Amino acid sequence: MLDIAAICLVVTALLAYLNHRFVRLPTTIGVMAIALAISLFMVALDALGLDHGLRQYEESFLRSIDFSDVLMQGMLSFLLFAGALHVDLRALRQYRWQVAALALAGTLLSTVVVGVGMWLALPLVEVKLPLLYCLLFGALISPTDPIAVMGILKSAGAPKTLELVIAGESLFNDGVGVVIFALLLGVLASGTTPTMAVAGGLLLREAGGGIAFGLVLGYLTFRLLRSIDQYQVEVLLTLAAVMGGYALASHLHVSGPLAMVVCGLMIGNGGRALAMSDHTRRYIDMFWELVDEILNAVLFVLIGLEVLLIAFTLPLLVAGAVAIAVTLFARWLTVGLPVGVGNGFFRLPQGSSRVLAWGGLRGGISVALALSLPIGAERETILALTYCVVVFSILVQGLTIGRVVRLAVKG
Repeated sequence: MLDIAAICLVVTALLAYLNHRFVRLPTTIGVMAIALAISLFMVALDALGLDHGLRQYEESFLRSIDFSDVLMQGMLSFLLFAGALHVDLRALRQYRWQVAALALAGTLLSTVVVGVGMWLALPLVEVKLPLLYCLLFGALISPTDPIAVMGILKSAGAPKTLELVIAGESLFNDGVGVVIFALLLGVLASGTTPTMAVAGGLLLREAGGGIAFGLVLGYLTFRLLRSIDQYQVEVLLTLAAVMGGYALASHLHVSGPLAMVVCGLMIGNGGRALAMSDHTRRYIDMFWELVDEILNAVLFVLIGLEVLLIAFTLPLLVAGAVAIAVTLFARWLTVGLPVGVGNGFFRLPQGSSRVLAWGGLRGGISVALALSLPIGAERETILALTYCVVVFSILVQGLTIGRVVRLAVKG
């Protein structure tokens, strides 16, 4: 395990250096692009018979990493807490109903639109996928990835209100998406469709329980932070809250991601204002910013390298293009159109609907959920579709979102 962590960190550091020194893209995009280029170069060398076992070595290394477990049980808690830590809760409260509508109703509707759309479109490109698997794909690809969104939004220059709504939606809708995915995965495993009461109960227990647990965890951490003034111990307390809280949420069968978001919002607002000295606040901010940057870089390097494990064929590449189109259409239909038509409710700057529709970036969470599916042909198809959407999302949408902001919002 130590060797794997060391290799990941060394590779990430070298790619981050190359990006900063020569490529000069935003860090998350740059390291992923270089890692993806390395993977494709390995494929080309292997096809020419010149790789001398390099591809096999890289594949062996990647197979030794359980990407789904590393992200969902390792990195995610830190990344969500760090992201929520710097969100202005007072400003977010003014848009709470808008964020709730996008995170809950938008994710549910998008799951159906993507699932049914893929079920209808895939036979046209000679790829078969049962409706339930199409809905599973819809559930894992519909939530925007807070890790990707918040990392790239920093340099997009969007108006603060718009940035707040996009960040708030992305922080909460991944928890909703994971619950929907778990519900559909349960249907696949049991072969029975749950009643609305059962589905609603699961959603309430997972999502509502996660939010309630996050409130309790955040309050207890706040009280501990307020009772002392020593930055080393206070940093350690926030670290313990994230690691211990996420593990306990898993045992309680409530949403760990939502708990981390709520806890991060409480510590980043009430804790920052009432429980920390200026000295402590500076160290906690520096610590969690470093954690966020390092884990983000490692995650996107792994995404770029993991493409080696996908068995792409020409029909699957065409199906991937279809998945990109369907996902973009679903995002426009469930988020862009409502914001554009109902701007009296959303109260966002003119042109925000285009930014929200194009800024719905997907990332590691979608890949991790796809990898958690049962082994089989359907899993390989969904994994290929997911990678196509994620790579397009990060490299194309991520690199152009700043231009979309300037054209749509700033005129």
